[in-house]
Amino acid sequence: MSALIECQNLTKAYGNKKALNNISFEIQSGQPIALVGPNGAGKSTLFGILAGYIPATSGEAKILGHNVGSPELIGRIGALPQDALFNPNLTIQQQLSFLARLQGFGRSKAFKEAARVLELMQLADTAKEKITALSHGMKKRVAIAQALMGEPELVLLDEPTAGLDPENARNIRQQVMALSDETTFVISSHNLEELERLCEQVLYLDQGELKAQHIIGQQTEQQTLSYLTVRLVVKNTAIVSNIKQLTAVSQIELKQGDELVIGYNSSENPILDQQLLQLLAQHKVPYRQITHGQSLEDQLFMK
Repeated sequence: MSALIECQNLTKAYGNKKALNNISFEIQSGQPIALVGPNGAGKSTLFGILAGYIPATSGEAKILGHNVGSPELIGRIGALPQDALFNPNLTIQQQLSFLARLQGFGRSKAFKEAARVLELMQLADTAKEKITALSHGMKKRVAIAQALMGEPELVLLDEPTAGLDPENARNIRQQVMALSDETTFVISSHNLEELERLCEQVLYLDQGELKAQHIIGQQTEQQTLSYLTVRLVVKNTAIVSNIKQLTAVSQIELKQGDELVIGYNSSENPILDQQLLQLLAQHKVPYRQITHGQSLEDQLFMK
């Protein structure tokens, strides 16, 4: 079976600057995939190439076994550009119906498909509104609705929750999770905590180069330590010295005031998590969560 996405030596240059520099990777269908990296890393450029918006300078990109931009991919890919724009003179229903017709839907089916995705994104009441009458959060949900038209096999979401209030962001996360059994989402975002909750694997771009591709939470061959991450209710520096006394603990870092990252040799002490729970209870240290592994931020950036 063909990979969902396959890129070989993909390069995009603007003059002397390479927005993407000879990147190669392969992704299979499945749970959401995170695309991360600093501003200017090449994330939006990669999305643009995969969606067929811009051509690569060299190399090859295929989706579902077909070259990007191929007619065989019409209706099989959905995309949310970071700053999606809509016609201010059309109602939401008219705008989405028009986009559905561009995918090959007949007039009646296009209307029904637009209504379906509006209902899916809890926007049925806005069908007769124009985009200018909607809040930022509702505009973002309309943009995601258009990406879901035709029930595509792959959806590319560029900063889907950027600038949204917590409730709107949560609604979008819930929709992504609910649809992930049928559709593979590739999500670009600076919100690493959100990606960690949603995604199974991560692609990390920096300065146009692919720096890492791995399963979130999976220990790499270079790692000799296992990790526990503890989120405390309140900052507690005193407990750090007690944790250091536990067998096989070799490093501990207090991050952001209330998060402990503990590195240890699991072969020397396979029950450290149990000992840690006992220690926290003994010293009456309240905690919100204990997880095996590092946060996505630590996996990517902690040396």
